[in-house]
Amino acid sequence: MESATSNFSTLDWWIVGIYIAATVAVGLYANRYIRNMSDYVVAGRSLKSWLGVATMLGSEIGLVTVMYTSQKGFNAGFSAFHIGIVAGVSCFIIGISGLIVVPLRKSGVMTIPEYYGKRFGKPVRVIGAVILTISGILNMGVFLKAAGIFITSLTGMNDPGAVNVVMVILIALVLLYTILGGMVSVVITDYIQFVVLSFGMIFVCLIAVTKVGWTPLVETVQTVHGNAGFDPFDGGGFGTPYIIWMFFTFGIVSCAVWPTAVMRVCAAKDEKTVRQLYKWSAVGFMTRFILPQFLGICALAWFWQQGGAQPGGIESPFFAAEGGTVSNSDETLRAMPTFLAQILPVGVIGLVAAGMLAAFMSTHDSYLLCWAAIIVEDVISPLTGDRLKMKTRLLLSRIFIFLTGVFLLVWSIFYPLKEDMLDYLAVSAAIYFTGAFAVLLFGLYWKRASSVGAIGALLGGCCALFGLSAVREKVGLTEANVGFAINEAHIGLATITLAVILMIVLSLLFPDRKTNANSTPEAN
Repeated sequence: MESATSNFSTLDWWIVGIYIAATVAVGLYANRYIRNMSDYVVAGRSLKSWLGVATMLGSEIGLVTVMYTSQKGFNAGFSAFHIGIVAGVSCFIIGISGLIVVPLRKSGVMTIPEYYGKRFGKPVRVIGAVILTISGILNMGVFLKAAGIFITSLTGMNDPGAVNVVMVILIALVLLYTILGGMVSVVITDYIQFVVLSFGMIFVCLIAVTKVGWTPLVETVQTVHGNAGFDPFDGGGFGTPYIIWMFFTFGIVSCAVWPTAVMRVCAAKDEKTVRQLYKWSAVGFMTRFILPQFLGICALAWFWQQGGAQPGGIESPFFAAEGGTVSNSDETLRAMPTFLAQILPVGVIGLVAAGMLAAFMSTHDSYLLCWAAIIVEDVISPLTGDRLKMKTRLLLSRIFIFLTGVFLLVWSIFYPLKEDMLDYLAVSAAIYFTGAFAVLLFGLYWKRASSVGAIGALLGGCCALFGLSAVREKVGLTEANVGFAINEAHIGLATITLAVILMIVLSLLFPDRKTNANSTPEAN
């Protein structure tokens, strides 16, 4: 089973099979501990500091994270490190200050829309939950594609149809143990995956830099990307608006507003644990970007040295004839796993594949569980007068997990990814979080925040959809039409500003008759 383009062997397949079988077995075993929605969604609110850190990082260091961050390293060089730096700094600041997350834990909610309901009433809860679910599921829409590209590139399966086959198998495995195990299986598998992947990533980076060499790394980045490959403020690369956008998106939001992270907050034992969770997770939030980005840079140097820049070179699909890397997102996503397939020895490559697959499953189970819980607890349950029995809630959660998995498979197969995956993820998530940030911030810290203001902010946040390049082209927001270049960072920052303005102005114009930071307004 050796491949001409990969060191992946029969031994490596056995390693992957045993590891994945053990992971699924954990999900099946965890089913015996599920008694109610609290167990299923937030693990009975029993997470302590170190287990909380491991499970949070286990979900955030997923295969998709490794793929989209390595792609940024390949396409931008060392300047991409700024994303990891702002993520780590933001996480530590939130741990020190308790911004948003500590008040949320004190409120006793299981989900963010549940907080909307307690603070602003049922309409805000339902509207916020619908927007969050749509945004979140669209955000997940490319996860399977990333996993399929990784596995086929790592193992040397060059048949175009192999990606789709791999995606079907992966989503089936994830659905199996997530539906049965809920948050208990998530916590257990996250912990295992965190340990394996943390040491594995460091080890792989050491092998990579040994194979490539430090001097060739620096020289290649300089040749391919110029000064923009080192300076993120360079106008030819990221630029200041993009850095601010990353500080907000992969810094504050990913830590304090994104639902899968907030689920860990809600599952924490107490407020002290929440603070410790973020302070100790700061290094992990930083390295989850920087280590894969470094692997992407190593892949860039490796293929460049092999003649990739020359016509007919070994890996010429990764480089454009006019210079720089190609614009095809699928091709640049393949660069890092193809690089690992060629440098890692037999046995090691199997361990890496198993760890990455476990990371993929860990991320997927957390996200699937999160969106299903929100649909049931924050849309269906409020609309039915909160009369659903616990058995019905659990059944509905499992049904929506399955339906979401089917949608993700269809979306991954048919959606053409045009931009870097990181930028797609930031924009699709911003449909939710730009409005949610305004609602949470003012709802938690401003007594005059009203339900009308909250609805306005949530709906205003949907304007982030224009950050997708395909949407901008459809509506004519192109440089040719407006006279200057508009990118996702400009749209995102404008949408945040709009959501905050709507929250403040509408709250002042349409105040609730009585507001309380911990109760529903009388007007609702």
